Amino acid sequence: MQLIIGNKNYSSWSLRPWLALKAFNVAFDEVELGLFTENFYTELAQYSPAGKVPVLVDGDINMWDSLAICEYLNEQHLNNKGWPTDKQHRAEARSFVAEMHSGLFAVRGEMPMNCRGKKKISLSPEAKKEVEWLDNAWTNLRAQNKAKGDYLFGEFSLADAFFAPVVFRFATYGIDVSEPSKNYLKTMLAHPAMQEWLKGAKAENAMIDVAEVGIDI
Repeated sequence: MQLIIGNKNYSSWSLRPWLALKAFNVAFDEVELGLFTENFYTELAQYSPAGKVPVLVDGDINMWDSLAICEYLNEQHLNNKGWPTDKQHRAEARSFVAEMHSGLFAVRGEMPMNCRGKKKISLSPEAKKEVEWLDNAWTNLRAQNKAKGDYLFGEFSLADAFFAPVVFRFATYGIDVSEPSKNYLKTMLAHPAMQEWLKGAKAENAMIDVAEVGIDI
């Protein structure tokens, strides 16, 4: 099985299935392509006609989109352990993942993922509202599931994988959140797979200007 990803420092969509595979100890080969490079689309065309990363190649199965990939992994390789076992929690986790996948445009637009950076920025009112929504969601989920473990639904789930790029964003831009959310950020950043991704991001030399926003601190 192969997972085709973009630069670790910038490719938030690539991080999600990569982290899911790593966190659940599923073996795969990683193929990293440089975003916005001259050969990016030519090289990517060998794996997918979609023109986007990530792409998962599993035998004769070829698919793209981080949510589609994670749902496939959950069914075929995780024995459905990617989501919480409780039916209500599973529905809630899927709802939060869908919200992250299809919304929060201000956070994504104003705070590009830049894992190795430390930046200061000013957020728009829309982005501040989204930060507040994320903070409240994390705070409430941790309060509900604290006894079960340190992640959003107790044990690590695909919900955590989908919020992972936001975790890196909040660390990069020094976003202030509640104490329960700060603890969740620390838990996520300490995950061995997150540390492995961060190490890879710091080892990269490529710079993507549109993702280098804010003032270095």
